[in-house]
Amino acid sequence: METYTDVLLVTANVGSLFDNVGEIESDWLRELFGTVQSHKPRFIALHFQEVGGKDYMVNMGHAENFFWNIESSEEMRDFDRVCIYVDNHFKNVDSFTALGSMYFIHKSLKNIYQYDFNVKDFKAVSGQNKYVGSLDGVTTMEKEKFPKNFWPDFKWSRKGFMRTRWIIHNQGLDLVNVHLFHDASNLIACNASPSIYSANRQKALRYVINRISESSYTPLPFFLFGDFNFRLDTLSLVQNLSTSAEVQTVKKDSSNEVEKIICEEKDNDHKILLHIETKLFAYLHQAVFREDNGRAILKYDKEIAAFQDVIAEEEILFPPSYPYSEDYTKPTQYMNTRCPSWCDRILMSHTAQDIIHRRDEGESSVVYNILGPNVCMGDHKVTFYLYIHTYIHTYIHTYIHTYIHTYIHTYIHTYIHTYIHTYIHTYIQM
Repeated sequence: METYTDVLLVTANVGSLFDNVGEIESDWLRELFGTVQSHKPRFIALHFQEVGGKDYMVNMGHAENFFWNIESSEEMRDFDRVCIYVDNHFKNVDSFTALGSMYFIHKSLKNIYQYDFNVKDFKAVSGQNKYVGSLDGVTTMEKEKFPKNFWPDFKWSRKGFMRTRWIIHNQGLDLVNVHLFHDASNLIACNASPSIYSANRQKALRYVINRISESSYTPLPFFLFGDFNFRLDTLSLVQNLSTSAEVQTVKKDSSNEVEKIICEEKDNDHKILLHIETKLFAYLHQAVFREDNGRAILKYDKEIAAFQDVIAEEEILFPPSYPYSEDYTKPTQYMNTRCPSWCDRILMSHTAQDIIHRRDEGESSVVYNILGPNVCMGDHKVTFYLYIHTYIHTYIHTYIHTYIHTYIHTYIHTYIHTYIHTYIHTYIQM
């Protein structure tokens, strides 16, 4: 009577996977497959960012092997329908996003439909559907690189979004792969609260939400999952971390530009508590970002607050997902390049959250966590969201109810009719 619909959503910035080919991949895949085997999801969505890594012109061949290793693995053999979209056409600079999305549908899951944005209708998913290249002309997904004129003062990079639309168990959903802009300089990030980078990300995310909510296609509940590059409110955090320290600002000789911020402890032999440069963020007590899953600094994670009107998120109970050491022997240590932050997230519309937590059709539970907490996964930990829903088939419930009702009604009616008829007949004869 009970059916389990487990949906596994995964987001992974895989840039360093390709910049360190072979060193990380086997453990990375082991963590993914282990999650698939232990939770046994029926629908899997994998969203990748920075496919090919920083040196994508050299590494794109490795990226294709990586996707093939997932697709052809023994652990995925029971998923008989696959949809793959990889934007790897880096020569097309005007549209290249380096995004990749993979969707796996288990053989036990029936009636899965995917939207064709060209004909504006859903079609049943069947077989292996693989699209690799510029993705021009592919009608079952929408892809867009953020417009160049968004940020004329910053380097135009491979950032954007990719959307697919589905019907799973009669429920329509948009699944959106997102990659937003990073903090180019720790020093500039310290200038204001919120930082100029935070304002850029807010503008980009609002653009994505508006695009997927346009009336040209009927708006549906949606999940946005990717590398949002959300950062902690750096200025407020630094002010808090350095309340009992002496702060020195070092400027370049030739200009008034800040080159370093150094915070020294007033006692304790004037140890350097915090050292900040453009690409350096070295804090003496780094454990604060890991202990109790970073709960002490979660209050500085503020960027999602601007979207409370349209977006929800499950409670964060895992440490910041970035920037982890790429040293194979230091899987739990952060690099001293950026302030650790929850960059890799799985967000959803309020309508999507309502679907997950509604109780009228059974019981549901969620798991929101990172993969490989004690394994080197690259500079980003993989973030996943598992939605487990147990529901009772309505038609079975209705059938049983109708059958029992009819049976009892017929039985009672027949019994009483027979009894009265026999009793009266016998009484008259007497």
